[in-house]
Amino acid sequence: MERAARAAALGHGARIDAEQQQELETLVRTDDDARVRSAALSALVRGAAHRSAVASWRVAATDPDRTVRRRAAELAPALGTAAPAQAVLTLLADPEPLVAEAAAFALGERARPGPRAIAALSAAATAHEDPLVREAAVAALGALGDPGTLPVVLAACDDKPAVRRRAVLALAAFDGPEVETRLKTALTDRDWQVRQAAEDLLGTDETNETNELA
Repeated sequence: MERAARAAALGHGARIDAEQQQELETLVRTDDDARVRSAALSALVRGAAHRSAVASWRVAATDPDRTVRRRAAELAPALGTAAPAQAVLTLLADPEPLVAEAAAFALGERARPGPRAIAALSAAATAHEDPLVREAAVAALGALGDPGTLPVVLAACDDKPAVRRRAVLALAAFDGPEVETRLKTALTDRDWQVRQAAEDLLGTDETNETNELA
């Protein structure tokens, strides 16, 4: 815990110097405690130039401990384009759902995710066995707003409640008659949060009209 706290402290305030960066890089690569490796990676990404931190980030992305891999996925957006897309895609395919969830979010934050990322997110939103990952993937598709993924988001509107809520919110990034029809259908969903999300997107007039018809 003391080593982890020291590593975390190095990443606060001003940029770290060369000696501190070397210390953090060594911790990420060699410390025998996953908490220390995670803390060191966070400090390195916060305090060092992105292009110099990415080598250690790559190491963490393949760490044997799932908590370190999850931290790497969570930190990918902070690295921007310096975080290799293929490495983030590998994290999306991680067997640990919490790692895959964080990777899905990270892909949704990329300015130019590319067709492979879109395809991987679409597959995760459709077929991943863990609803947490499907939810995160649908949210990422909504953030990216690629028109070609609308059928995937529409299909997710029939998933479990948490995924349906996220899918309805993701529809805000799309337009067309299918979107409006699906939002109106969501007004009568069994889950009140799904209904609320649809109400927020359609507006009060649409909601009142649907309620009156019901």
